[in-house]
Amino acid sequence: MPYSQAVESRVLLKRLRDTLAEAGAGQERLDRITQLVSSSLAAEVCSIYLRLPDDTLELCATTGLNPVAVHQTRMRVREGLVGRIADTAEPVNTDNAPQTRGFQYFPETGEEIFASFLGVPIQRLGEVLGVLVIQNQNPRVYTEDEVHGLEVVAMVIAEMAELGAFTGTSPTDPPAPHRGPFHTRGLIGQEGVAEGTVLLHDPQVVIANPVADDPTAEHARLSDALERLRSEVDEMLAADNLMSDGEHREVLNAWRMFAHDKGWVRRMEASIDAGLAAEVAVEREQSETRTRMARVADPYLRERLHDLDDLSNRLLRLLAGRDGISQDDMPPDAILVARNIGPGELLDYGRRLKGVVLEEGSVGSHAAIVARALAIPLVIQAERITREAMNGDRILVDGDQGVVHLRPEENVAEAFRAKVEMLAAAQEAYAGLRDMPAETRDGTRISLCMNAGLMADLPSLKPSGAEGVGLYRTELAFLVRRTVPRRGELVALYRRIIDAAGDLPVTFRTLDIGSDKVLPYMKRPEEPNPALGWRAIRVGLDRPGVMRMQVQAILRATESRPLRIMFPFVAQFDEFRAAREIVLAEVEREKRLGRRTPSEVKIGAMLETPSLAFAPDHFFKLTDFISIGGNDLKMFFFAADRENEMVRRRYDTLNVSFLSFLEQIVRRCEANGTPVSFCGEDAGRPVEALAFAAMGLRNLSMRPSSIGPVKRLIRAVDLGQARAVIDEARGSGVMSVREALSGWLKDTGAPGF
Repeated sequence: MPYSQAVESRVLLKRLRDTLAEAGAGQERLDRITQLVSSSLAAEVCSIYLRLPDDTLELCATTGLNPVAVHQTRMRVREGLVGRIADTAEPVNTDNAPQTRGFQYFPETGEEIFASFLGVPIQRLGEVLGVLVIQNQNPRVYTEDEVHGLEVVAMVIAEMAELGAFTGTSPTDPPAPHRGPFHTRGLIGQEGVAEGTVLLHDPQVVIANPVADDPTAEHARLSDALERLRSEVDEMLAADNLMSDGEHREVLNAWRMFAHDKGWVRRMEASIDAGLAAEVAVEREQSETRTRMARVADPYLRERLHDLDDLSNRLLRLLAGRDGISQDDMPPDAILVARNIGPGELLDYGRRLKGVVLEEGSVGSHAAIVARALAIPLVIQAERITREAMNGDRILVDGDQGVVHLRPEENVAEAFRAKVEMLAAAQEAYAGLRDMPAETRDGTRISLCMNAGLMADLPSLKPSGAEGVGLYRTELAFLVRRTVPRRGELVALYRRIIDAAGDLPVTFRTLDIGSDKVLPYMKRPEEPNPALGWRAIRVGLDRPGVMRMQVQAILRATESRPLRIMFPFVAQFDEFRAAREIVLAEVEREKRLGRRTPSEVKIGAMLETPSLAFAPDHFFKLTDFISIGGNDLKMFFFAADRENEMVRRRYDTLNVSFLSFLEQIVRRCEANGTPVSFCGEDAGRPVEALAFAAMGLRNLSMRPSSIGPVKRLIRAVDLGQARAVIDEARGSGVMSVREALSGWLKDTGAPGF
């Protein structure tokens, strides 16, 4: 009996809906589905394989194969034709299964007599939940209509599985979705620990009735939602604050293109014709988009597919009549879970969040920068977290280890809470050190400053015990806006920062954009290696109007107070000299205009490229201070991209070569009377901070939360002895001094060891 008309899909789906509505346990429902599909499609076999948490596929129901194989036959993903479908998320349609690539024989099933095989993935939002198979003895290739019909049935099975339609009390029933504990290990984006309640940035739409009775009504709903979607995109493009060119407009133009794409709309309409509800039709297309994303290596194409995925989410919310969760309704202990998020969106949530978990992201992303500025624990690249998490779930975020526990078992939660209590006790101890100097037992004083990038950072200045702001990242004010901030806005912001710091110094770093920091209103240049390309001071010197505007804003905010300003990513002396001349010229210009100028002007450079360490002595004499930018310097020193997880952890900050290089920089600065500091994540790690101090660095700048632990260790050790341990390790030929220094700290009973 050929299966060739869309109307038969609707009949089959209505029968399927009625079958699922009947009372019965999960196994009974699965059995009834195989019987219904087998009879409707004239198939001698219909089987359902479901994916288990251990990433194996289990035969959970069949009509036509040996019944004893049910819950006995298992295969790994990629094993056999069924495993191949689960791996690729693509159908397999063959008239000679035993001769098809990947075939594997499972004798207990009795399937050797069936030549024809059609299998399709049971998937939701791009995740394969199982495989639906039909088979016949006579060799034949199934028609496109039959493939389409089976895919539609698989989509409904996926939706019903999401609703828990196949769960029950039997040990063989599939586990209930979103009920049991889920654990994932990602990457550390920002240290810290938090326990709270899941808040999904982009909540999933749960579809209670995936089968539509009235296709005409579903077409009308889809058409209405598409019109509203197109209007929203047009309104965003027409908004005054988005009129300038930039990457944001490219995204919105891609959205507009997809929203009007006839092929995209036609495929969703075809699914509605087959009997699916409008929401399921959108999800089906979205699943295929996510499957394509997994196979595309080209970054531009992947971004465009992400745009289509985001647009589908927006369309689903319109169909479901949801505008997302109001931030007024946020739980008090909210932990945000998202696929990815922009810095502006994260700032909208602000300090009300206890933590953030992202399925994507990178350690240098804008969201990670904001999370660090807000001191919010962040785990990135947490696989499958958006698929598993539901609003209201309990969640534990360990940013120190990059671990997330969703719906944790009580013993896991108790161990986690014990760690939280221990960390809280340590914070109390650090608070007691706030007004004490970071001075070693042998009398060496180390100045500890904090890094900042948001006005929200400044309240941490005095409670942390910081002696000033060693680095204020001015680019964050540019990154979180859709348009270039006006000079007056920057003046007001910088003035509030200086006022909040009081009599403590603030060092402003000029705009550090490019590489991984792309302004939303700035067209990204095509570069083979952005980290080594047009960025930071190179942009400022090529676009001097932007640099002058920012320098003017800093000068007017400083007024008659002392000014400290430095330039990022200086690679050669001439770059620093040209930028310095711009600052001095603007100071003279402000004087001519009758404005108050700083009582003192200190102009410095960030040493982030090895080349600057070998600059002429005249550079070291001309610059008022140098700040070693540890994050970039280490990346270039080891030729290891910190965004690349395959290489970045292979290189240790306490490597003998790197420490010797730092010592060389310190000696050149001392010889020329140039103050030098170290700024970066490593400065906030106690063992590394101690090693830097032993190399001669007397000023370190770090996150506010790191000052307490670093100060506690520095006050507990003799720096001369630490230097001796390092020198002995260096002389022994080891690659890193970490083991020797940590062992000495442990032997001497240093706090934390």
